Parts: sequence; C-alpha cells; structure tokens
Amino acid sequence: MSCSLLEFCRLQELKTVRDYLFKSQQSEPAEEKSQTENELSWDTSDWESSWESGENKEEEASSSKTVEEETTGQSGPWLQDCVVSLSPCSDLLVVAREQKAVFLSAKWRSDGSGREEMTLAVSWTGTLSTDEGECVSSSICIPLASQKRSSTGRPDWTCVVVGFTSGYVRFYTESGVLLLAQLLHEDPVLRLKCRTYEVPRHPGVTEQHEELSILYPAALVTIDGFSLFQSLRACRNQVARAAAAGSDVIQPPPLAYKKWGLQEMDTIVDHSSVGVMTLCVFDQMKNASILGGFTASVKGNPPAMSQYVTVGGGPYTGFFYAVEGSSQPLLSHVALAVASKLTSALFSAASGWLGWHKNKNEEETVQKQKPKVEPSTPLAIRFGLPDSRRHGESICLSPCNTLAGVTDDFGRVTLLDLARGISIRMWKGYRDAQLAWLQVPEERGEREFSPSASLPRRHALFLVIYAPRRGILEVWAMQQGPRVGAFTVGKHCRLLYAGYRLMGVNSVTSQGWQLHTQQVCLLDPITGAMRTVNIPFHLALSDKKSERAKDMHLSKRLTALLRSREVEPDILETEAKNMLLDIKHPAIKKQALESLLSNKNAPVSCLINVTSALYDTLKQQDQEEVDTALLQLCSSQLKLLQLYTNIQQLHSAADTEACSKDQDSLDGIEEELSRVGPTLQRYAQLTSRPSVSFAQDSPDSLLPAQAFLSQIECTEDGELRVIRGSDTEWNQLGNFLFWGCLCGKSPLHKVCDTLQQAGISPQQLLSLLLSVWLQREKEVLQKPGETVRNLHTLLIALSSMKGAVEESWDPQSISPWWQQVRCTCIQSHNAAAALLAAFVAHRAAKASITSLADSKLQSEWEAVSLELEQWVVCVHQLEDVLVLQTLLLVPPPQGAAGGAAAQCSIKLLLEGGTGGIADSVSKWVFRHSLAPERLKEILPKREDKEADDKPEQKEEEEVKEEKSQEETDRTAELLVAVCQRFPHSLSPDLLFAHCCWEYVVQWNKDPEEGGYLRWAVEHLKLVSSPHIQLGISAMMWSTFIVKRFSSAAYLIEKVGKAPKDRLCRRDVGMGDKAVTSFLGCCVQLLQILMEADSAVEEVSAPELSVEEAWCGAEGPASIAELALEQRGVHYPLVQHHCLLASLLHAAMTFGVKVKPLSLFDSKGKNAFFRDLTTIQLMPSGDMDPGLVSLRQEFLLRVLTGWVQAIDDPSSSASASGSPPLPSNGPKADWWPSLCQELGSLLQVNPDILKRHLVCELYNQGLDPRAEEVMMEVEDKDVLGSQLLVLTGQRLSYSLLHSQSQTQPAMELLARLPPTLCTWLKAMDPSELRCPLVPLPQTSRLVGRLIEILPENHAQYSLALHLLEAVEALTSDD
Repeated sequence: MSCSLLEFCRLQELKTVRDYLFKSQQSEPAEEKSQTENELSWDTSDWESSWESGENKEEEASSSKTVEEETTGQSGPWLQDCVVSLSPCSDLLVVAREQKAVFLSAKWRSDGSGREEMTLAVSWTGTLSTDEGECVSSSICIPLASQKRSSTGRPDWTCVVVGFTSGYVRFYTESGVLLLAQLLHEDPVLRLKCRTYEVPRHPGVTEQHEELSILYPAALVTIDGFSLFQSLRACRNQVARAAAAGSDVIQPPPLAYKKWGLQEMDTIVDHSSVGVMTLCVFDQMKNASILGGFTASVKGNPPAMSQYVTVGGGPYTGFFYAVEGSSQPLLSHVALAVASKLTSALFSAASGWLGWHKNKNEEETVQKQKPKVEPSTPLAIRFGLPDSRRHGESICLSPCNTLAGVTDDFGRVTLLDLARGISIRMWKGYRDAQLAWLQVPEERGEREFSPSASLPRRHALFLVIYAPRRGILEVWAMQQGPRVGAFTVGKHCRLLYAGYRLMGVNSVTSQGWQLHTQQVCLLDPITGAMRTVNIPFHLALSDKKSERAKDMHLSKRLTALLRSREVEPDILETEAKNMLLDIKHPAIKKQALESLLSNKNAPVSCLINVTSALYDTLKQQDQEEVDTALLQLCSSQLKLLQLYTNIQQLHSAADTEACSKDQDSLDGIEEELSRVGPTLQRYAQLTSRPSVSFAQDSPDSLLPAQAFLSQIECTEDGELRVIRGSDTEWNQLGNFLFWGCLCGKSPLHKVCDTLQQAGISPQQLLSLLLSVWLQREKEVLQKPGETVRNLHTLLIALSSMKGAVEESWDPQSISPWWQQVRCTCIQSHNAAAALLAAFVAHRAAKASITSLADSKLQSEWEAVSLELEQWVVCVHQLEDVLVLQTLLLVPPPQGAAGGAAAQCSIKLLLEGGTGGIADSVSKWVFRHSLAPERLKEILPKREDKEADDKPEQKEEEEVKEEKSQEETDRTAELLVAVCQRFPHSLSPDLLFAHCCWEYVVQWNKDPEEGGYLRWAVEHLKLVSSPHIQLGISAMMWSTFIVKRFSSAAYLIEKVGKAPKDRLCRRDVGMGDKAVTSFLGCCVQLLQILMEADSAVEEVSAPELSVEEAWCGAEGPASIAELALEQRGVHYPLVQHHCLLASLLHAAMTFGVKVKPLSLFDSKGKNAFFRDLTTIQLMPSGDMDPGLVSLRQEFLLRVLTGWVQAIDDPSSSASASGSPPLPSNGPKADWWPSLCQELGSLLQVNPDILKRHLVCELYNQGLDPRAEEVMMEVEDKDVLGSQLLVLTGQRLSYSLLHSQSQTQPAMELLARLPPTLCTWLKAMDPSELRCPLVPLPQTSRLVGRLIEILPENHAQYSLALHLLEAVEALTSDD
C-alpha cells in the first residue's frame, strides 16, 4: 500500500470569495461603509440557527453549480496573493487580502447519492483594519477547548488572530466580532505562530507550555497560552453579556507577554518557537567554554532555556536561547481604542470593542493618540548557519520539536537538526516550496509482530514538500529516508499546515479525548477541493520491514474483502488472487491463504482457481527460495478441494449402481428383520415425535468446502487424515460422504474408490459411515430393507480396502476391524440403528471369515466361534436394549411427574452395574406415576396371559375400548416384554426395591410431595423377600428419614402441640399436612422393619443373578445387593421408635396438646434417634404413675378426637347402621385398636380406654358403635355408673331444657318420683355433644344399663325409674 490523497472537504462559493477580495476600487467606499455598519452591530450568527436550510437556500443554489462554472474567468493564481489560514479542526478557513477578510465555516450537506459530505461555506465577510493604511499581514485560527466535563475533544469555539502591518494584533470570534486588540510593537507583524499541549510520548520528554508567538522584523513577542485562553474566554463572555443587555463592555485584563529584541541578525522573515529545553551536562560545558573562554565556570544544574530559531539573512538561520527567568512578563496597556471607549462610556449604548457611534472629532483624537509600547529585552544570537548569499524564506517545525524544514531563495529545502544546530539534509529544485509535516502512529496490529510489543506505540515522521512551479506534492521519510509518495497537483494550490491543535488542553482534561485534527491540507483554488495526505506507517520502515508491513496491509485488505458479503464471486476471485500473489513474505502469504480457505462466502471454484494459481507461481520459482510449508499447504489443499468436488459430482450425478453381488451373505437378514419388526415399528413411532431443530443444523444441508477442508488434513506421506472435532462436525462430514450411498442415490463403489485413492484410512471411513448411520436413524427406519442392503455393500467395500482387515489376522484372536464396529454399536444410544448395523456387520464378518478359511484351505472352528460368538452376544444385547429403550421412550401420561426420556446403550447398562437395568425401569415407573398395585397387577397377569397363548380373543374384546386403554395395554405389554428379556435383572423383588428407592429419592428432593414417600412404602411392602425388605427399610430410615423425624419430634416437644405450617417448614422443611403424612409413613416403615426382622430367620437369603449376556456388568452394586449387606436391627429399639412415631402421628392428626418426649423416662429419651442396629438401654419395669397418667390422658384425648372426626353431621344418626370408615386419615377405623396397642405398650389400663371410648361414642350420639365396643369392656359396674349419668343428661335435656316442651312431657314430669325428678334437675345436659338423640336409642341404652348393673348396685333403683320414664315418654309419642 502506498500514500494517497484523500478529499475530505470542498469549498463553496469560491467565486464569491474572489470577487469580494479583488473587488474594483470604485465599489470599495460603499463596501467599507456597509462593513462598518456590520462591524458595529452585534453578529449573533454564532448561536442562532444560521445552519438551517431555509436561510441558506441561495447559498445552496449557488453551490449546486459545478466549481468549474464558478471559477471560469478567474485570472491568475489569486490565492497566492492572499493570507490564508485553516483551523486544525478544518471547520474554519480565513482568507484575507489587504483590509478585507472572508470567514468560511463548515457545513454538512447531502450529495446526490444521499451521502453526507462536509463543505466550507462563507459565514462572514468584512473589513478588519481600523487604522488608515494598515493591511492584514498574517493570520491564524486557534480552536479553544470546551471546559465542559462532557466534552469529547471538539472545540468550543475558534478564535481568529490577525496581525497587521501597523503592529496591531487583533482577536476575533468566528463571526467577525472583535474581542481584543493590542499594539505590542510598532513594526509590521511578519508571522503568527502557535504551540499547544501535546501528550508526551516518552517519560523523558519535557512537557511544553502553550504559547502564541508574534514575529516582528527585529522583535519576538510570546504570549502565555493559559492567560491568553482565560482572557479570550472572558472577553467573549463580556461581549455576549453586553450584547444581551445593550450596555458597555468592561475593560479586560491586560495580556501577560514577553518581548525579545533579536540582535545580530540582518533580516528576519520567519521563526519557530521550539519550546523549553534543558541541555545535557556536556553541551552545557561546551557552551560555557565557547562563551566564557578557558577559565569559565560551570553551574551545577543546567538552566532551562526557551529556544527560538529564525530564518532570513546574515546569518541565513539564527539560533536564540532565552534562559528562563531572565525577562519579566510585561503587562501592557490594552489597545488605546478600548481605553478611549471607557472614557466615552456615557455616550454609548451599543456593544463591541472599537469605535462605537463616535463622532469625527473623537475618531481623530484616537488616531492621534498612540498607545505606549513596552521596550523589548535584548536577546543575542547564540549561533547561526552563515551563508552570505542565501536568504531563508520560511521555517516549518516538526511535531516532535527536534527537526525543522527551511526554504530559501535558491530553491533549496534544508532539514535542520535543532538540538545540534546543524543542517543534516538538503533537497534542490524546489523554488517557492511550501512545507508541512506528518506524524503517523503505528497501527495496533503491526505491534504484535514487533519484539518491542510492550513499549509505547512508535511514530513515523514524514516531510511533505509542495513545489508549485512543478505542480508536484512529495512525501519524504525522515531523516534520511526515501521519497515514499509523489502526486501531481495543480500549480496554484496552497499547502496549509497548522502545527498545533486545541488551546486550553492539559494533561488532565485531554484524557479520553478523541482529538480529530487534520495535520496537512492541500487547498486547490481551481476545484475548491481540500485534500489530506494519507501515509501508512510501514513506509517509514527499512526495505525489508517495509515489505513485511506492506504484506500485513495486503493481508488485512484481503480479510476486509472476505468479510464484505456484497462482492461478486468473480471480483472476489481476481482481487484475492492479485493480493495473494503480491504478498512476498511466506508466513503472511500462508496466513492469507488459510483465511481465504476458511471463508464461508468464497465459492469452491474460486478457492481452486486461487490456490492453483498460487501453486503454479511457487512451482515456477527457484526451489531453494520457495517456502516448503507454503508449497505443501497449496498442494494438500488443492488435493482436498479436488476430492470435495469429485464427491460432490458423484452425489449429484443421477446414475446409481446395480445391486452388489455380495448379497449372498444377506440371506437370513430378512428373517431377523421380521422378528424384530414390531418392536422397530413401535420404536420408530416413539422416536418420530415432532421436535424443534434449526435449519442450518439440518443434516440435509450441504457441507461447505471450508468445513470439509478444516476437518481433513494431509500427512507428510501424502495420505489424508480426518481430524476428530465435535460430534456435529463429524456427523456432517459422514453425511456428506456416505448418506447419498446409504439412500441408494449415489454410486457406492465409485465413492469408495475415490476415497481410497485419496488415501483416507478405512478405519476412519468406517467410523464416519457408522456415525451417519446411527445419527440418521429416523430416515433409516423409514426404509430399513433398502438402507440395510446399501450399508452391507458399503461395509463389504470398506472391508476389502487395503489396511482394513489385516492379512496377518490370526483367526484365534478378535479382529480389530470388526471390534471397531462392535464398539460403536455398544456405545450408541440409537438402539434400532445399532441393531441393524450389528445384523449387517455380523453377516459381513461371517462371510469374510468363511472366505478367509476357504483361502487357507483349512477349517478354523475356534476362530469362527470366537469372533462370531462376540457378534452373537452383541446382537442379543442390542435386541435387549432396543426393547428396553422402546419402553423408556413411551411418553408419560398428562399430569405425570414428566422429565426427559432416559437414554440407554449397552455401555451405559454395563457401567450401571447389576442394578442398572432395574434402575432405568424404576425411573420410567416414576415418570409414569405407575401405582404400586397396578405394577403388581401387570407383572403376573401378563405372564399368565402369555402362557394362555390366546391373545387374539383378548384383542377382539378390547376393540371397542378407548384408545387410552389400548395405549395403556400396549405399554403394559412392552413392560412384560422387557421383564421377559431380563428375567433376573427385572425380577419383581428387584424392580419393587428399585422403585421404592427411586420414589424415596424423589421425595427427598421435594418433601412436600408426601405421595412419593407413601408409594415408596407401598413398593417396599410388595417386596416378597424379608432380607431385601429389612435392608432397604434400614437404609431408607438412616439415609432419608431419621433426620427429619427427629426434627419433627423436637419441634412438637418444643411447641407442646401440633405446630403451625410456618414452624414446620422452618424446622422440618415441609408444611404441616406433609409432616402428618410423613409421620404416618414413618410408622408404616418401622412396622415393615419389625415384620421383616421377625421373618428373616424363617427364610433363607435370596441369590441375585444376572442374565448370561449381561454378566460383564461393572459398576455400582444394585440396591438389592446393598440391602443384603445391611446389618440386622435391634427389635426393641425399632419398636421404641415406632411407638414414638405413632404418638407423633396421632398428635399431628388430631391436634392434641402433648409434649411427646415427656411421656418417656430418661432411658427412653436417650434411646431415641440412635442407629437401629445398636443395642441401647431400654426402659423396663413399672413406670412412674405420673408418667402413666400423662400417657393415659393423651390416649383419651386421641380417642375423643377420633370420635369427633368420625361423626359426620350429614349422615343420619339412625340405628340403621353407620357408613364404612376410610382406611387412612383421622377417620380411619384402626385408631381405637392402635390406642389399645399403645396403651398396652405404655402401661395404661386398656379397660379405661374402652370405657372412655364407649362414653364418648354415646356422648356423640353414635349408639350403634358404642354398643359394639361395650361388649369388650370388663368392668361393667363402673361403665354402668358412667352411662347412668349420660342417660340422665339426655332425659333432662328432652324434659327440662328442650325448646319445645310438650304438655305430655310436663305431665310426665309431674308423675315422676320426687327423687328422680330432683336428680334429673341436677343434671347438666350441656356436657353432651349430641343431646338430641331419638328416644328409641335412649330406651335401648337404659335397657342395656339394667342388663349390666347388678341388682345390688346402689343406683339400680334409679335405673328402673329411668326405664319407666323413658317407656312412658315413648308411649306418649
């Protein structure tokens, strides 16, 4: 890549500018008059919407003409006679001539294609001079930085500084408003130059101060940048306020400046202020000895000095050094015009700085009064470059302040080294030359190749020389570098170079700013174009490095080209070819070629053409010069691309081969297919459910050439090797190579021959073939017969390749080739495809072994049996897996637990250990929420049905049933089929054991689901072997239950009653209802544990076995095996826990207030929550009566709670009988018997419990139930007394307390014996929970009373009176 000229802006209305500046003398007075008015009125165009299109329609209309039309008739190089200055931000251009000036500001407009472009349009015109006879001699545009924190580096506004021949320096805004004027010296201003802050590139560089320097013929004035910045801001604000208020402007503070009288130089025409410098010790000593002679003394630390370089004559170049602190800054008077303005403030109401509405007399006085000019501090020349006949014309300082370019009247350009004060280079033939500098930073990417990558970015320096006589622009590398660029431009251009940036920036405010400034600008007055020079960094490097950098640039261009998606393929091809051939460095060329080959947008033809062109050029070169790695890459990639196109053509060709002759070995496969046909159909139905997939991942999409190249590499011996990447990539490659063959759409043998000739190993081809076969299982199952035949042909073809089946293979051992097929099938999750592949491979292996045996003319029976035995086992295993996988794929019914279907393969089942199969089925049972009883029904029932051997009848009967029932039955048949294939691994005990464990594991994950734990216990009950039952219940208790059980016990103990939901969740991790259910399951689990412990000794332990085909299982032991290894439990300790569990369950169910652990003594409490296998010290002997009474009270409350729970208000309390009770929950019929059992264990008198239950039942009005329980009561006397009171309360209610007291009842009351009457009145019927009982029931109760009370009982007579009263009431009713 080389230099380039880029147009970034265009000038509008060039004709208007020229006409205004070169207007004829006749129109000048009128123009001046109108301009004076313009100057005296405040110009608000700076902040009003002068940018709006409405105000600029005339301008746009004029600018729409072509620049050529505008500039027709221009005479001569008019721009060379003007003072031109451009802001470094390129947003303001000042063109001045004599007294007039034109300001052009940046505007954005859309060109014809809708693209935005920047233009410079006239924003202000006017006369700048105020003194008679003064003209503009120099100008400069200084952008001032914004002080706002949100600023990102754009200037706030731009100040135009103009120097005049009268010695005045005046400062204006962009809209021509005068801010400040100052007379610093009475000679003409020769040149204005500015220096602004630059971020130091190296730690040792002195930070330079901002300053404005003004050159006079014999003096140099420097104004400190900081104070100038503040003054200009203050002046602008004052002017704005005064304009807004219509008042006068306050005098601004005077500017601080230094003024040097430059001595011992004849003529000075230009200067450069280099900045502050500190000499090294050697230079200091050298200077001291030259200036002070042999005996000069040298100071310890060298002083800081400001360096100024001037050009002119006698000497041609002068070097001046001003020691810091040798001159005090001068505070001069501001311009006299301002002072006189203040004196006449009373007479003025307008705003601005100069001459506002003055009368003629005042103006004359102003002209007569000259401001005081401060004297200059003399500064002697230190040294110079004497050349008596040569006169310097201009000097241009480099951005790094170390070099300067000087032009002279001999047409020479001299390069100065400012630090050493010598000329180091000279160019000739550049008369009237204009100079500029360009500093180019190194690109980030190039730094990575540099050994000094950690150092700061490097910068390259270039000198730009414009020779107007020749109309040529040249770019030279510094310091002794070659010419790196040359452009033919017009002869009337102006090369504008600012050499500074924004004023008012410092090291703090510049952080994070993106300062976008043009360093160099070439202005062409003929076309109005403004162009900048673009130079790549690498041109500054030496030839070798430059070549590399150019290569890097070409590589980047190629990358950019490949990224753009809109490029036409043929353009892409030619461009890429040219770039690749242009790159010289082999490593970069290789990198570029690799990026092209990996690009997805490049078509295959393009890749082949470009690579072959590169290969041809490399072949033509001298072999010693060519990089071997690059040559190998080209040849290998060409080979691969050729292979890719060949295979693609074979697949796209319509011709297919006739069926192979090797089909003899496929004879028996039809029978095998028909045998597994129904299972395959069911499997295919279950796997073909709709699923989401992305189009780009579709296996039918064509494999791009780039992917093909990335997956295959060439080895050194010319063979191809497939790189094993991700499974997706591997499957895509297999798809590309073999799917057409498997479908029967491509010629099988041609494809295989092509691949064999390419040199890909048959082992890798086999792996690719199997992977695509297994991956595309759904399509394979649609036409199994056809695809199986094609697979067989392919397998035979691959087997016959060289290096597939080893010739030295000993039939005594296993063939690695067929072992590879088996391994793939064993690991595959696609059961159906794996089984079909095994069928085919089994046949093919058999055929190859037979042919091998025939060729050796001997019969190797052992060999045949060993290899084929492996296949028989593998096929058997795959059939088992297919049936099992089909079952696992059956989707769960709506609302079941759900979850993803489990994947299984031979490898997974073998790694899952002896219980792996039962484990996967138990997970399926859980997902289907299959009830334990339903599972128990399916297993034996289906086996019997198979034994009956009459399924046809059954099917006919079921035709009319719903589809859901059919689906359920089909699922049940599948389950039975699986159990038949795995008679040992899925024996009922093992299956129930695994189901139990699966449910308890799932419950542990979500304890709120109490149903899971209930079903786990139900499954456990169905295990027939007490040994397995005992082990699993012990494991369940210790692993999942005991921790939560103890938490619940301690919580109830702490609260003293059934705790609320919030407390249960906090302490036990589940809600109150779940805790109740959990405690019920604990009771059942402990009861199973006790029963199993009792039955263990009577039955021998079962022997667990595995099917013959699955003997190789290696992995964790099954749950049943672990259960059989468990130690026995301590029965009394289990019973002790069961007792506590029952108490807790009762307390939670009926909400009884109790502290359960307080019902036990210290021994009993200590024994709780211990390991059930340990022997603990248990409570024995008689219990403390206090504890027994607490226990009795608790049990009585439980009985009361139960009686209240079973009394359903909706059911009639007639004697006809009560409805049956549920089997669980608070209404369960086993609660009374449980209380009896607990009573016997807790040393509570059972008769008291029975009597209490009878009384509670009568109290609740449940007389029939009470009569049943009454039969069991032993102490009838006490019961009689209790029931007598209850009968009295019933009678008292009906006679005395009933709302509807009938007359017969009153009469009866009068007839009763006084003792009975008094006794009835003493009764309190409010104690009855059901006082309104039908009279026949009460009559029965009194009859029972007479029966159970002995005649010698104290209250027997009272009972007889009661009987009479009841009978009388009954007869009255």
